[in-house]
Amino acid sequence: MSKKILVIEDEKNLARFVSLELQHEGYQVTVISNGRTGLDVALDKDFDLVLLDLLLPEMDGFEITRRLQAEKTTYVMMMTARDSVMDIVAGLDRGADDYIIKPFAIEELLARVRAIFRRQDIESSKKPSSTMGDYQNLKLNSQNRSVVREGEEISLTKREFDLLSALVTNVNHVLTREDLLASVWKYDDSVETNVVDVYIRYLRGKIDVPGRESYIQTVRGMGYVVREH
Repeated sequence: MSKKILVIEDEKNLARFVSLELQHEGYQVTVISNGRTGLDVALDKDFDLVLLDLLLPEMDGFEITRRLQAEKTTYVMMMTARDSVMDIVAGLDRGADDYIIKPFAIEELLARVRAIFRRQDIESSKKPSSTMGDYQNLKLNSQNRSVVREGEEISLTKREFDLLSALVTNVNHVLTREDLLASVWKYDDSVETNVVDVYIRYLRGKIDVPGRESYIQTVRGMGYVVREH
């Protein structure tokens, strides 16, 4: 069965272009141009992915993502012309799984969509165990994608947990951005993106203790690593 995609975008020409390209790839596409209506449709029906503009009539993409992820686990990719780190982090904070900056090449959008669906297929084929293991004073739980530190539970998004898991299962091994894009995002296409750096920054904000060394170390010119202590 083909994947179902909801496009919430008020730029009619862009929405039509994206819809036609996605349909050409075999996806079932629904297009909505209003933010509030888009949220209602996303909550009422089951979609495999929501492609979401940020600046929409009646309700912006940030609020749509927050409300949608509070009730469902639908994957969300934001389409935005706002490329500041704070805007990107705000979207990730509300539960977005990926973002793409306008104007974008349709080939990049399709590559990101394929990567998300590969990730979904891999996740659905795996039966998670209750725990993944420990790293220092962090205990990882793969069922609810959470981390417990000294009795305090830290709730992570799907992507944040997968990123931390990739690092923890490769202790003392430096993972490049390309390694992480391949293992966490399943990108096997050449995609220019700083999404890894954004997620690392946000993950540190959740798991690190102020005043203490970060669990995740940056290796300049190479990538990221977690080390045994």
